Amino acid sequence: MSAFSTSTGSGRPPVRQWLTLTGRKTVLVVAHTVTYGKRLLDVVSLLESDLRVQVVFTVPPHELGDGAARFLRQSGSAVLPWEEAVRTDFDLALAAGPRAMEEVRAQVVLLPHGANFLKRLAGAANCQVLGLRREDVLLGGRVPAAVVLAHEDDRGELARTCPEALGAARVVGDPVHDRIAACLPVRDVYRRALGLDEGRTLIAVTSTWGPGSAFTRFEMLLPRLLDEARGTAQRLAVLVHPNVWSGHGSRQVRAWLASWAERGLGVVPPDMDWRPVLCSADLIIGDHGSVTLYGTLTRAPILLAATPDQEINPASPAAELAMLAPALSPFHTLTEQFAYAAAEYRRPAYEAVAARITSEPGRFNRNMRALLYRLLGLGQPAHDPVAPLLPVPDPRQVWSGAGMGVSA
Repeated sequence: MSAFSTSTGSGRPPVRQWLTLTGRKTVLVVAHTVTYGKRLLDVVSLLESDLRVQVVFTVPPHELGDGAARFLRQSGSAVLPWEEAVRTDFDLALAAGPRAMEEVRAQVVLLPHGANFLKRLAGAANCQVLGLRREDVLLGGRVPAAVVLAHEDDRGELARTCPEALGAARVVGDPVHDRIAACLPVRDVYRRALGLDEGRTLIAVTSTWGPGSAFTRFEMLLPRLLDEARGTAQRLAVLVHPNVWSGHGSRQVRAWLASWAERGLGVVPPDMDWRPVLCSADLIIGDHGSVTLYGTLTRAPILLAATPDQEINPASPAAELAMLAPALSPFHTLTEQFAYAAAEYRRPAYEAVAARITSEPGRFNRNMRALLYRLLGLGQPAHDPVAPLLPVPDPRQVWSGAGMGVSA
């Protein structure tokens, strides 16, 4: 049962009698998918320890929403049924996507769910950047209370596609960028936890979702990687977008990856925090997804296994990365290509790409908390908003097929 009941139409909803703290400001977190939920947990951590605020979660119907409610409950979150959530008044609602948000009775803060706005609608006559189209921004024709952007450059695209939302645009920053950057100095802690002793190298294979993703090439790529890694100090781990798990079903994805996991492939399950694994990588093989772009923050050379031009926003840092990072070739040994990528790696060039992720580096927590408290009508707590370091990964979730048994 939830801590809230249906509004009677007299303003705020009555609170059930067994609650201990009453009269709190109420915040609804709308997590359509596991991906959205992960992004929003970083955001809600800025206010959920405040005794003046009660945070609850909900999961609306979504074709890629499999596992979202389970993920939230495993984190200890109070999850309202969607039907109850839309009958209840809240002071604020947070979402990383617009689907059904016009039904929510609250001021809505709309956030991006990945790095920058990397993808465009394939086959569109003109460049339609996913995440900044009118249908991605407006909630049933209504402008949200705030449209959160990571970079000042995003204002230009928003002005082109949905000028009426410009007044609600707030350039706040990127929480994943900031947490990865803050944790790189303790990279060795994550590597030791993953069993990466001195001399061992980790190759992280990252994939977004969809027909143009690296996942569609795993059948050819992973056997090559495992064959060349046999008898060496290399370890392999794949970081697959949660939408792949949700779209195909976690049982099916586990089955597809099982034979490779038995041969030593590490599999990062969708409900695990992937960021410490990325921080630990010595080499990244990726595609046009957010995780590969976040890899530019590390010192790992990047090879691209898939870069579908028709899916990449040409004005995004993903397009720049596609021109910078070497493309994986089927005609040369992987060992040769890894050596080439390492020899050609130029840190300043990758730093320039990484700088395009956000124009507010290191300031997401401060900017986002100020926005949330202003909309709630509360004064901010009298301390700096400091996010904890990323959790130390459990190697049993990744290696020897252990991650294969974790539901998504």
